[in-house]
Amino acid sequence: MGTSISGVGVLDKSVQVLNAVATEKLTLNELVVRTGLPRATAHRLASALVDHDLMRRTSDGRFALGLHLLALGRHATEQFPLAERAGPALENLRDHTGESVQLYVVDGDERICVAALESPHGLRTIVSVGAALPMDRGSAGAALINDVGERGWSASVQEREAGVASVSAPIHTSDGVVVAAVSVSGPLERMGESPGEQYGPEVLMAAEAISEAG
Repeated sequence: MGTSISGVGVLDKSVQVLNAVATEKLTLNELVVRTGLPRATAHRLASALVDHDLMRRTSDGRFALGLHLLALGRHATEQFPLAERAGPALENLRDHTGESVQLYVVDGDERICVAALESPHGLRTIVSVGAALPMDRGSAGAALINDVGERGWSASVQEREAGVASVSAPIHTSDGVVVAAVSVSGPLERMGESPGEQYGPEVLMAAEAISEAG
């Protein structure tokens, strides 16, 4: 903790604070433990981030991510051309499968959802745009490292979340470099124990369409 990444100390520490509350709301004491920052520093940075609406205080006094990040995330997605180009293929995949679909890219040791469309079913998988998920669990992580074999897609059952299955395929540039992964995910009761058999071909078609659109 406290390691400088950018060389701009206050920025690195501010990002530490934001990352600390990315998955759960924290009290000041919890924030200090999570970041390793001195109490006064953590409080000063968190308060400044609240002033900029990048963090907020909940009714019980905990620190949480601020609502301005929603707007920033939306603008970031809009400025990411692959997400825009993938739109028609994602809509087609969602409409044909009836399940939720996502587009992921790699960010360090995580995968980030840069586009998502929800299933029309009441019981459905919800992954928010901007969500950071582990690379080592779920079919999209395998697709992003091109671990799909000859079939061209990967499938997972309850790897990342109980009761959820998914199928993913990599999206390539014209020279074969994997730049993203497209996924379809849903409850196990609809996807089944072998989701790839049912959804693999359609996910692969969506991946190919997005690759060609690029």
